[in-house]
Amino acid sequence: MLDFFKRSRLIRRGLASRKTRRRRTRNELLRSLEYSPLIKVLVFAAFIAGLAFLIFSGQQPEPTKNFIIALLFFATALTQLWINQPQTFSQSSRILLVFGVILVQLTFTKLILVLCNSGTFKFLTPELGPLIAPYAFAPLVLSVLLGRIQGLFAAVFVSLWSSILFGKIDAPLLVIGLISGFTAVYLTLQVRRRSKLVRAGFGVGLAIWALALTFGLIGPINLFPPMANDWPMIGLQSACAIGNGILTAMVVGGALPILEHLFQVTTDISWLEASDLNHPLLRRMTIEAPGTYHHSLVVANLAEAAGEGIGANATLCRVCAYFHDIGKLVKPEYFTENMNFERNPHDDLAPTMSALIILAHVKEGVDLALKHKLNKRIIDIIQEHHGTSLVYYFYQRAIQQQEDARAGGKIMNIREEDIPEVREESFRYNGPKPQTKESAIVSLADMVESASRSLEKPTPQKIEQLVDELIEERIADRQLDDCDLTLGELKVIAERFRFTLMTMLHSRIAYPKQEPRLFGSRDDNLRPDVMAETRKPASAPPISAA
Repeated sequence: MLDFFKRSRLIRRGLASRKTRRRRTRNELLRSLEYSPLIKVLVFAAFIAGLAFLIFSGQQPEPTKNFIIALLFFATALTQLWINQPQTFSQSSRILLVFGVILVQLTFTKLILVLCNSGTFKFLTPELGPLIAPYAFAPLVLSVLLGRIQGLFAAVFVSLWSSILFGKIDAPLLVIGLISGFTAVYLTLQVRRRSKLVRAGFGVGLAIWALALTFGLIGPINLFPPMANDWPMIGLQSACAIGNGILTAMVVGGALPILEHLFQVTTDISWLEASDLNHPLLRRMTIEAPGTYHHSLVVANLAEAAGEGIGANATLCRVCAYFHDIGKLVKPEYFTENMNFERNPHDDLAPTMSALIILAHVKEGVDLALKHKLNKRIIDIIQEHHGTSLVYYFYQRAIQQQEDARAGGKIMNIREEDIPEVREESFRYNGPKPQTKESAIVSLADMVESASRSLEKPTPQKIEQLVDELIEERIADRQLDDCDLTLGELKVIAERFRFTLMTMLHSRIAYPKQEPRLFGSRDDNLRPDVMAETRKPASAPPISAA
């Protein structure tokens, strides 16, 4: 309340703006729930209760024994998740997603097998049950949302739990579940189109069909004589096995947008959709800040190439690079790439004021990103892409002015305390430093692209030296301390930057100047066939040189 009255008083005196910049605020309640041990215990208890219900429901032998085996599988799953995926294990929402999706698959598997064995529906026979169970649902969902490791985790443990839902361990059900799950994960290592999900489902269907044929779940098939087989029934069973995988993939494709929204997860499919250059902010940039727009496109190419080189999310790097400088839309004329070179607006400003304008583009970018509801990862990279680095040009300009003031002060007998103090903190970005590999890649690509524009007659040696020096400066300034990039990965990033810059900044050969010809000269009267036979001068470059 006191801050409100202070701000109102400053506005009335003309010392503050009425505009309130949006800031990304963290919800402390949600954050405490995300990392609360109690919430994790409740999720685990709910999953165990669901397992107990599935195992003890229905008529089956030795349910208590099967439940104890299921608990042992659960303890193994928790241990494996805690050791191999500590980040997933630490987040309550991720645990809920993993075990919730697994429980959904177990529930549908139980329901389908019960309906097939009960004879309630004539077309659902006991032989069709193992062919239409959704083996690949959890592996597909978790592989696309969280990655292949969580997909393999789901494939293993959902198959183990599925095999004991009906008493003794069902070996064919276990093997079909494992192999179809592994197939689903392998075919969804990088999903950038929803159509690839359907192709993955078709591959899963083929795997189920081949395994069902191997275990005798399709048929029986007699090779001698082949006419004695019930081919319509075999065709129906084969269609159910292959259609199982395709239908599962289609259901997963429809469920992904809902799960992404509920659990705040962004897949490569969504990142690719976000890379549309017709976004209102990017269209504004083409008109109001064309230099920044072109700079962002080049940074996107650099960042994507580097991300692919080290196995980071290259699509995320590209999309975030598009939006990392949207804050320059507020005052585009104060940034070098948008100046018309007739007048530099910084010539009329003090270095501290110029630095304030430059530093403010990060906060303005966050404000615009929140207004347009951009993805939180984009907002993070907007905040982090300069880290706590120094606006070196204006800092040096301020130091020079301070030294000039001191030199003049000795002549004019000005006291030392009357000379304005230059503090380095006033010329540094507020940060934070890059927290992820993708954020660090965009930060380095932004720096390298900006510096490469100052190269005169760029050569591979100059580009290599520039890239190496800039990365070493960032390391020395401790801007990469909070991200998990290794020295080996930085070497790969530098190589990708060098290669991409050399392809963009390559020099062209000097073409000979063409002599102007007068209209109606003798060459204009040549017939087309004569012109086609005219030989080019020996000095003309080959067509491929263009």
